[in-house]
Amino acid sequence: MESTNNLKVYVKVDAAFDEDGKMIPTSLVWEDGTTYEIDRVTDIRQAAAMKAGGQGDRYTVMISGHQSYLFFERSPAMTGSNIGRWFVERRHSRL
Repeated sequence: MESTNNLKVYVKVDAAFDEDGKMIPTSLVWEDGTTYEIDRVTDIRQAAAMKAGGQGDRYTVMISGHQSYLFFERSPAMTGSNIGRWFVERRHSRL
């Protein structure tokens, strides 16, 4: 996992697409290799990452009963297979 600063942590995310084409994250892999299953997504909206900087689609997710924010930062390129990257704002050493 790559990090541009000590507060923004880029993570690997598995996602599914519903019948309307909405992208729904299902799990993420933290920088230590631990996989966290996302129990549910409670909200999706455009929002700024207040601690880490940047903006994107902010997914409010529930992981093991805890609420967390997962951001999808869209790629500025209009073509190609890289449509964006996922990141979380670091709280402490873990989610």
